[in-house]
Amino acid sequence: MTELHMGLIGLGAVAVVGVVAYNKWQERKHRQVAEQMLRSNHEDVLLDPESAAENSLEEEEEYAVLIKRPAPEAVAERHEPSLDPQPVPEMRLEPSFNLDNESLPMASALAENLPPPWEETFDPEPAPVEVPAARAPVSPPTSASISAPPIAAPLVTPELRYEAPAAKGELQPPPLPQSLLSPAVDYIVSLETVDYIPAAQFLQSQHENLRRLSKRVIWVGFNEATGEWDVLSDDSPVEYRRLRIGAQMADRQGAISDAELSVFHTAMRQLAEEFMAVADLPTRKSALEEAWALDRFCADVDIQIGINVVATSQAFAGTKIRALAEAAGMTLGSDGVFVRRDDDGRVLYSLLNQGSTPFSIEAIKTVSCHGLTFLLDVPRVPNGDRVVNQMAELARRFAEALHGAVVDDNRHPLTETQLEPIRRQVAQYQGAMAGRGLVAGGPLSLRLFA
Repeated sequence: MTELHMGLIGLGAVAVVGVVAYNKWQERKHRQVAEQMLRSNHEDVLLDPESAAENSLEEEEEYAVLIKRPAPEAVAERHEPSLDPQPVPEMRLEPSFNLDNESLPMASALAENLPPPWEETFDPEPAPVEVPAARAPVSPPTSASISAPPIAAPLVTPELRYEAPAAKGELQPPPLPQSLLSPAVDYIVSLETVDYIPAAQFLQSQHENLRRLSKRVIWVGFNEATGEWDVLSDDSPVEYRRLRIGAQMADRQGAISDAELSVFHTAMRQLAEEFMAVADLPTRKSALEEAWALDRFCADVDIQIGINVVATSQAFAGTKIRALAEAAGMTLGSDGVFVRRDDDGRVLYSLLNQGSTPFSIEAIKTVSCHGLTFLLDVPRVPNGDRVVNQMAELARRFAEALHGAVVDDNRHPLTETQLEPIRRQVAQYQGAMAGRGLVAGGPLSLRLFA
């Protein structure tokens, strides 16, 4: 270590000692200034009782001068409250409505040995009391007698309800028609988009996924132009933003399965995500339970009534069968069955060959059969009991014209007496359907029993 290093170390030590000494001097100086500023030249009255008493007396004298009352020395001795009994006046008078000071209620009662005024007295004929008229209007009196004075009717304020106004130019949709979609038959998803989207774009979005379902899927959209709900189609030029999509929960093949409902549920979620729509999807578990219950009910009422006309001697000629059927207003369909329809185009009953060969336009001239069956599908026919009568009457005419006989499925003759319980059974089943909201022959029943 050189002399230069030693010198620098010494200078550093001297500088440190100087800084410490300067800080101590500054601290002491500031402490003295603070003590001078905070020191009080007045005596503390709370610590000196004599000074406190003198100051309190001076303040009392000044206050007495201000309110013009004697000084504290002239004030009478103050009595603090205590529990000792104090003298009370000999007689205490309560206020009374009697202006005659010579006879008070208590004195008069004692002097005349009468019952005090607070005891009950019974007056056989109380004086009538005048009741002031009510301030508020009261309802007019009725024919019943009024035994109490009229009471003012309370003021009833009508309840005010605020309904948010619809957006300008936006038409609010009416309720969804039950003939299109119904919660009793369909699992319905509600969808609402921000923009208007063509119907074909909606239908093509999940077409491949929905093809995996065995149940019918119905798309319904609200038409802003007409204010009605439309069934969507690929060739429709209308754009929609409010949709109702329903998957039918049951048909004659059974109830919708959990796997199919899961496919439909997933497809609807993807549809909502694709079009940034708000979707309302009911729970799948409750929908499955409803589907199973619906399928069991449909199985109980799904019956068909058949009336047979059989040959007794010779086979029935096809040409004669066709002539009789067309005379009764029946037409031959592509499935080889004659059908009778009502004015709305619904099938009331049908006529088919009991043999293995169906009727056809080409072969009707050469075909012959030994038996015919008139068939009525109970869930698909309105007013089934009356249609049974019509069908039975037509079967009798066929039997007479073809020289046959009307029999049941066991080949027993079918008489009017035997038809009566059948009519009652049909009416009973259709009544049960109506109680569940399914009208026989209605749109929902035609879908369920397809």
